[in-house]
Amino acid sequence: MRVLAGTWTPNLVWVLRGGPRRFGELRVDLPQISAKVLSASLKRMEQQGVVVRRAMPTSPPSVEYELTELGRELVPALETILEVGNRLKRLRTCSSA
Repeated sequence: MRVLAGTWTPNLVWVLRGGPRRFGELRVDLPQISAKVLSASLKRMEQQGVVVRRAMPTSPPSVEYELTELGRELVPALETILEVGNRLKRLRTCSSA
């Protein structure tokens, strides 16, 4: 639970579940997050073993972020949380009608 406790961690795992993303792509995918917070979140997730950072030999140099095997194991948990949230939302909608 400590891994998912970061404010942006679930969102980043969700976005990265589709495959590697560059920093700029993540900024587009999550426009509400500042560059500073995104950088710190990715660094923390890398230290926790959830994300791997890969420097690409391009000109200019670029970096990609990708979920590790451990990070990919978090996706089903997030899917379950989303499903339960949607069921709760439907229940609230039905009971208020």
